[in-house]
Amino acid sequence: MPESTEQTAFRSALEVVATVEPRVAAAIAAELSSQRRQLKLIASENYASPAVLLAMGNWLSDKYAEGVPGRRMYAGCEQVDEVERIAAEHAVALFGADHAYVQPHSGIDANLVAFWAILARRVERPFLDDVGAGHVNDLSPDAWQELRHRLGGQRMLGMALDAGGHLTHGFRPNISGKMFDQASYGVDPETGLIDYDAVRAQVREFRPLIVLAGYSAYPRNPNFAVLREIADEVGATLMVDMAHFAGLVAGGVLAGDLDPVPHAAVVTTTTHKSLRGPRGGMVLACAEYAEYVDRGCPMVLGGPLPHVMAAKAVALAEARRPGFATYARAITDNARALAEGLTRRGVRLVTGGTDNHIVLLDVTSSFGLTGRQAEAALLDAGVVTNRNSIPADPHGAWYTSGIRLGTPALTTLGCGPADMDEIADVITTALRATEAATTASGPSQARYALDDGVAAACRRRCAELLAAFPLYPHVQLG
Repeated sequence: MPESTEQTAFRSALEVVATVEPRVAAAIAAELSSQRRQLKLIASENYASPAVLLAMGNWLSDKYAEGVPGRRMYAGCEQVDEVERIAAEHAVALFGADHAYVQPHSGIDANLVAFWAILARRVERPFLDDVGAGHVNDLSPDAWQELRHRLGGQRMLGMALDAGGHLTHGFRPNISGKMFDQASYGVDPETGLIDYDAVRAQVREFRPLIVLAGYSAYPRNPNFAVLREIADEVGATLMVDMAHFAGLVAGGVLAGDLDPVPHAAVVTTTTHKSLRGPRGGMVLACAEYAEYVDRGCPMVLGGPLPHVMAAKAVALAEARRPGFATYARAITDNARALAEGLTRRGVRLVTGGTDNHIVLLDVTSSFGLTGRQAEAALLDAGVVTNRNSIPADPHGAWYTSGIRLGTPALTTLGCGPADMDEIADVITTALRATEAATTASGPSQARYALDDGVAAACRRRCAELLAAFPLYPHVQLG
């Protein structure tokens, strides 16, 4: 039987790599083997197509291209211009945005570009107009110091980390928390849901320049129309980070008030996760912010990664195909099935269920474990997850009390609701057989004991599932 095109491409590429550094080639091959052995339930991961992966491995990587299409700081960027225009064209059409900027290397880069675009339009531009200057380079030293002071004194309100927010939404260890006078909104302590009346009251009191919406561990869908109304009341700019749920927007699962693009002035996203593209970022903007977003280089970024922009273009083209909407619906169907399976087995879920791709388990109240212990035990059982804070988490952000699950990757493999119920049983079986270890100083938050027989049985069940839904079936390297 002749080799598939994908098989030939990846095998040949690894052979070339191995002639220079065989250990790297071996690690790449081993990563594929590892991913094939484990059920991937990390909400922020997925499986990119061979076309997306191959679009990154080429000579576009050799080109510097600071600037934007048609206006670069280097000559010879005609093909980079073409690739970037194609990616932006697909993004605009897919999301119904006025403008797309596809250069950011990651989600935090996209957020930084968005922050500074908002600051440039809301703070810098009015200041320049007031002093009669066309550019920051035209300012006197005193005027420049005054502008720097104003840029550094702005307020931002984002979702609290333990409520499901993200580190890049203004938290002190991150640069976003050092840029802004920041405050966080939480969730109702009983339901775990956003209390829009409480957010409104907080916005009225705090009066931020930016209201930042979006989440990394909130299993429900925010109402962006309401958040826009709240922001407008105090003249704030609504920004949304949809990195986690961009694929659900692209697939039409989240529409109307649940789609951030018609309601937010600036929307950021990663291009992996539920969008199933390469690791990277992107900014969507309404027309009035387009020119400011395009200043991402040199405002925040240096040279873009042309080979990754090529992969973004391929992934966005894939997302425009009719089959992607079916995929997006299947993500949420699978998440609901997983949540229902866990609930039937007595697991407490934050908010009681899910409306999107995320299922957040409270493993402390359900199993007497920390998130760190549960994460490690599940890995022993063949299930890859990540620990996560839950609202008012008693174990803090490192050990945590939660496990976050996500269905995009297993949905890509072809798993359905019945498989999600089997996975729910594997998870509960493994965690019920796990006990927190005790040290000389008392109960450990990290050490645990999982019955070896149970772990082996769970791994066998995972292997049976993965055999039915093979990853990259046309690529065999061993």
